[in-house]
Amino acid sequence: MPKEKILIVDDEEDIVELVRYNLEKEGYETLVAFSGEEALALALKEMPDLVVLDLMLPGIDGLEVTRQIRNSEKIVSLPIVMLTAKGEETDIVTGLELGANDYVSKPFSPRELIARIRGILRRRRKSDEGASPNITTAGSLVIDHGRHRVTVDRENLELTFSEFQVVSFLAAKKGWVFTRGQIVDAVHGENYAVTERSVDVIIAGLRKKLGACATSIETVRGVGYRFKEEEDA
Repeated sequence: MPKEKILIVDDEEDIVELVRYNLEKEGYETLVAFSGEEALALALKEMPDLVVLDLMLPGIDGLEVTRQIRNSEKIVSLPIVMLTAKGEETDIVTGLELGANDYVSKPFSPRELIARIRGILRRRRKSDEGASPNITTAGSLVIDHGRHRVTVDRENLELTFSEFQVVSFLAAKKGWVFTRGQIVDAVHGENYAVTERSVDVIIAGLRKKLGACATSIETVRGVGYRFKEEEDA
């Protein structure tokens, strides 16, 4: 099995070397970038399996790097672990909403960082092994999982990253009921720093944008949500 490739992005050489040493000791291949611009260029060229991304970078900062990754068709699904300084709670929430998978606060334990990375890559492999069809349809609603695109009556919907992740996750297993906690874990990983209430907010936003197709997402009272099967829609 080929080594998984991890891109390390930080403008502090000591941190880069600490992360690189520990990752290579665990058998990962590493790439290094010291700025946001360099990180984006390397990500597009080398197609890493995950990026460890510092938020405070010269030039393009980590939030903008996250935004551009999630807006790039080529690397939109690239997992992102943010490195954050204490006191950056607002930036953490913004980064997670933009589509980062997890975060680790500085100063950090290399063992904790590696555990987070392993968890994300394990979930990604599991997802790939049981990959859902690339296209899911429900009446006039079409979800293109590969291109991260949703259309209703052939009109492209402007969904946030979180909205797309939720509708894609639910639609991949039509008829299955998921709790809010399961949705948070599946979409953002086990350590996503939000309450389950955020799922209700995301669902409400989705239903508004889906219009006539909003009934495809059903509330199961006292449990959570499901995407209706064809005979129910």
